[in-house]
Amino acid sequence: MKRQNNFNILLSLIAVLIFSSAVKSQDKFPDGTAIPKWFKENKPTDINKLGKKYIITENGMKNDSTILQTKKLQEIIDLAAKNGGGVVIVPKGTFLISSVFFKQGTHLHLENGAKLKGSDDINDYPVVMTRMEGQTVKYFPAMINADGLDGFTISGKGELNGNGLRFWKSFWKRREWNPKCTNMDEMRPRIIYISNSKNVQIEDITVKNSPFWSTHYYKSHFVKLLNLTILAPKEPVKAPSTDAVDIDACSNFLIKNCYMSVNDDAIALKGGKGPKADTDPNNGENRNILIEDNTFGFCHSVLTCGSESIHNYNVVLRNSTVKDASRLLHLKMRPDTPQHYEYLTVDNIKGNVKTFIYVKGWNQFFDLKGEARPKKGLANNITIKNIDLSCETAFSIEKSDLFDLKDFTFENFKIKALKPEMENLKNIQNLKQNNLKVEQVASLTQSYDKKDDSDIAAK
Repeated sequence: MKRQNNFNILLSLIAVLIFSSAVKSQDKFPDGTAIPKWFKENKPTDINKLGKKYIITENGMKNDSTILQTKKLQEIIDLAAKNGGGVVIVPKGTFLISSVFFKQGTHLHLENGAKLKGSDDINDYPVVMTRMEGQTVKYFPAMINADGLDGFTISGKGELNGNGLRFWKSFWKRREWNPKCTNMDEMRPRIIYISNSKNVQIEDITVKNSPFWSTHYYKSHFVKLLNLTILAPKEPVKAPSTDAVDIDACSNFLIKNCYMSVNDDAIALKGGKGPKADTDPNNGENRNILIEDNTFGFCHSVLTCGSESIHNYNVVLRNSTVKDASRLLHLKMRPDTPQHYEYLTVDNIKGNVKTFIYVKGWNQFFDLKGEARPKKGLANNITIKNIDLSCETAFSIEKSDLFDLKDFTFENFKIKALKPEMENLKNIQNLKQNNLKVEQVASLTQSYDKKDDSDIAAK
């Protein structure tokens, strides 16, 4: 009996140790709260569980890239919704459309070799109330739109192609004529726009050649982007403002195992702009954003807070490789908008960038709208650790009376830089540093595998 009691005590101690270890190693957001299991439970979409299958070529659509078939595709979506839901299946082939709108219970599946190609004539797109650049305005919808849906999915190995070349050329011609033209002045659609939705999963597909932002998510929650490839070229024609992922007033958002190479920001956190942006119910914060296990090709920035952004809280970028990005982390501090970026962690990043950390005022299209200037912007509780990068400039961090930077932690850096600019670290209040190896070098030699995106514009 005594031996049995001792054995039970030993088992109890082992259980306590295992529990304590699990608690200690529990994955957490920067503010110390546990990352929920939802972020780890990533299962492929099973289209056999989505209801009736509506193969578009069996419902009136033709494999023809020269005729616009938007109306017919919308009829198929509406039929599926009317019959209680189902999955709209695009088989191998190319189908030309403009904007379609998915309904509750409907889904999209793109088979291998399938391509939905966007019209490059803006007259084929309606004008609707939508969200664009931190404001709710009349503008053009995306190719694929979903509003107010619960459980919407896009899956498969096919492609959404925005066919953006004509729009890009028109944008640059307009900018040549009027250097002050805004991004919205050249009328152009996005590829995916998801709004006011929850439990969204988009996986495996390729999103390519968007005329404007590639994918945009507004006031949506519990969104997963898995194994996506998002592309837009920097040459021979630059694809302007083709952000891969714009997260706009969302919460509980996962981006995992994706490849992004676009001629603007890979991931931008947005939420509103203007001196009273924080009181406008159309705006909002981004909270609990996890970005992990991704690869980034050319882009203006891997992760950007701004330019239309109010409050970003609990953001993690980790375990990723960067190849030829202009910046790793860009904090756009906009003086006409109240901004607070806090509890942001960047962890375990390797590769090469032009600038490691870039923090400056952002004055493009500055407009106080007759109001008083809002209080100082603030970025605080920022942790950056386990970095192995080569770069032209390590720290481009501006000192300004318009914003404060404080309570940063930098640790375990292995950086080679043409220009370390270490003196800029003094512009951060209460900076904690541990094991920073920043080596100034005379030249940089890069050796890495890159996806060849040079022919994207021509396709």
